[in-house]
Amino acid sequence: MSKHYDLISIGAGSGGLSIAERAASYGAKTAVIEFNELGGTCVNVGCVPKKVMWYGAGVAQGLKDAQDYGFNVDLEGDGGKLNWEKLVMKRENFIGGILDWYDGYMGEAGVKVINGKAKFLDNKTIEVTSDEGTETYTADNIVIATGGRPIIPTDIEGAELGLNSDGFFQDLDEVQPQKVVVVGGGYIALELAMLMDGLGSDVSVLHQGWPVLEGFDGTIQSALRKQIEDDKIALYDDEIISKVEEQTDSTEDKKLLTIHFTDGTSITDVEALIWAIGRRPNTDNIGLENTDVELNRGMVVVDDYEKTTVDGIYAIGDIIGKAPLTPVAIAAGRRLGDRLYGGKPERKMSYDNIATVMFTHPPIGTIGMSEEKAKAEYGDAVKVYQTDFVPLYHQMTRHKVKTHMKLIVLGEEEKVIGCHVIGLGADEMLQGFAVAIRMGATKADFDDTIAIHPVSAEELVTMK
Repeated sequence: MSKHYDLISIGAGSGGLSIAERAASYGAKTAVIEFNELGGTCVNVGCVPKKVMWYGAGVAQGLKDAQDYGFNVDLEGDGGKLNWEKLVMKRENFIGGILDWYDGYMGEAGVKVINGKAKFLDNKTIEVTSDEGTETYTADNIVIATGGRPIIPTDIEGAELGLNSDGFFQDLDEVQPQKVVVVGGGYIALELAMLMDGLGSDVSVLHQGWPVLEGFDGTIQSALRKQIEDDKIALYDDEIISKVEEQTDSTEDKKLLTIHFTDGTSITDVEALIWAIGRRPNTDNIGLENTDVELNRGMVVVDDYEKTTVDGIYAIGDIIGKAPLTPVAIAAGRRLGDRLYGGKPERKMSYDNIATVMFTHPPIGTIGMSEEKAKAEYGDAVKVYQTDFVPLYHQMTRHKVKTHMKLIVLGEEEKVIGCHVIGLGADEMLQGFAVAIRMGATKADFDDTIAIHPVSAEELVTMK
């Protein structure tokens, strides 16, 4: 006989846990089904471990900058040497602490965690297979929150010799690869490339003819590209990979690869090839063919309230193709819980003006429309304010990193419809400006705000 719940979430990532916890807080009987670790991509092989490594790369640069501030730092000796294994161990211990917290908190929150692989049998019934056997479950409301997975190309010989972003965190645990090639031009590729460069690896980026940071504001694109070039990361703009092969001089301890291009050239002695060319929604192995849920290129079709084409089945997170960001999945899950069980029938997620940060070196913060998109939509009604400068910190260092800021405003009232920052501290300064922009702030509101001095953020309220 099937076990019944008020709500079941398939997937215990950020979105799935959020909807189950919020629904349970209103008294609903809830469960999450997960075959892997709780927390999903973000906690285990995404934002959290990436941020630790990003901090590590920042510390490495800080050691170099310390010399320019008068400190006697011996970077040639052991004082400046990275212990990769220790960094990875501390990172994984930190994640382990989060997972231990999840184990206790979910029970305290009244959420049942069901370990196993879920598969729809029909619009209301889920089969879960685990080491203990098979059980079936039903629910009044089912939320699909299965997330996505990184892909490795299947049409390039030897591509499987490389890693995807999951493998970067799961497999590179003992020895730092000294020569790294990252394939891709999006934010995941560039975050990984720049943190590995910061940690001392020799890094090349192959974006195979695609724009760097496609869809981002042009100023951000060009500024980051210049920083990549200044940092001596090799950029291969147009080379297309034809084949990857393991070299004959590989050893058991060190696998060496050669990456061949269609023009006959190659890169040799590569210790880690990282594919960051996109992600695929996890909707192809959960039995959706047994339901009436409609898909569009693997993405679940939903309305403005995350409802699918089947009453009682909802979808949130990366699998709906709107904004594949952890905080978005969390917010959507909580709003869905409020609506279904909290007596807030109009509560829903807004996908407009979502702030996001990219943890490159330097970081990028962005919200709203790019200059290119705004002008394409509104034409001459758009005005742009921008500035660039070397922040005070880098005035003292040989390693000069510029900050670029841009405000996009609309109409006579100059409502701020876009804010884009790349530079030291951009990751921390954007959240407050995002609140103002979501509230409809104008350029005059920014101008009337008294600046904090001396900080980079003051430029956003003094820009002319």
